[in-house]
Amino acid sequence: MATEPKRPSLSAEAVRELASQSGATEQQIREIVSLVGFDRASILREARLLKWNGSSSRLGL
Repeated sequence: MATEPKRPSLSAEAVRELASQSGATEQQIREIVSLVGFDRASILREARLLKWNGSSSRLGL
């Protein structure tokens, strides 16, 4: 029986680091990754916008 291929993801340490740098929560970082992918600059941009807007409505969080 074949197993499903492992989906790429960020390590817990990377998620914590991005959350710390941006002011977003770890859950928000994970959701941003699911929307924009693994590009660090894009993740930080979206997380900072999320914090700057003071709301999570942009991402539907």
